[in-house]
Amino acid sequence: MSGVRSVDRAITVLELLAERGEAAAGELAAALGVHSSTAFRLLGALAEHELVEQVGDHGTYRLGFALIPLADRVAERLEVSSRARPVCQELAARLGETVTIAIPDRGYAVNVEQARGSSVVTAYNWLGRSTPLHNTSSGKVLLTAGGAADPDALAAELPPDTRLSPGALRALATELTEIAAHGYAWALEEYEPGLHAVAAPVRDHDGTIIAALSVSGPSYRLPAERLEEITPDVVAAGHEISRRFAPCNG
Repeated sequence: MSGVRSVDRAITVLELLAERGEAAAGELAAALGVHSSTAFRLLGALAEHELVEQVGDHGTYRLGFALIPLADRVAERLEVSSRARPVCQELAARLGETVTIAIPDRGYAVNVEQARGSSVVTAYNWLGRSTPLHNTSSGKVLLTAGGAADPDALAAELPPDTRLSPGALRALATELTEIAAHGYAWALEEYEPGLHAVAAPVRDHDGTIIAALSVSGPSYRLPAERLEEITPDVVAAGHEISRRFAPCNG
């Protein structure tokens, strides 16, 4: 319980500094209702991770630079979501299946946007869920961004708990080369039994893959023949979202 209380207090410190710009340890202690020594410990822990910093010799503190990359990650997710949302909704309505947008995050694909089609009666909520890169259509599209055709280089991009044999890594590297050439990826019951999906890349203004758009559904509704049929629509939707990142549309 004390650990949770410390986390709550640390978050409050960050919120107070965001509101006030700068504050002394004594001010923060009073706002928190704690002894000044407790405030100093909290500030020391936050400063160790560069989340706060001391302002010269003034004895005051302000937010640290380590918050910038954290804020950038959130801003990136919000930007991708807002630009992709209308395209995802239109595609989901037209195909009747679940459409998601995933971005790379520390070796996984994180779903930051979702739209459900009319065929979806009950479906898993993918929003906010992290999924593997090596066995999902979105993940494989995101892996092509690194251009890792070499199995050893590919292994370095995957989380340590992704245990693939040398043969599986070689097969994945070959598949990624084909995905990069064709512009889309399939996953047929690779991640979950009975789940099929197709994904296409979303690129920023300079052509870098920043996200993957996917359509997924049960294998009985999305057999290989149906995936073949809708793949051009998925690729076109990816192109449309990418177009929205062009400078003239930014």
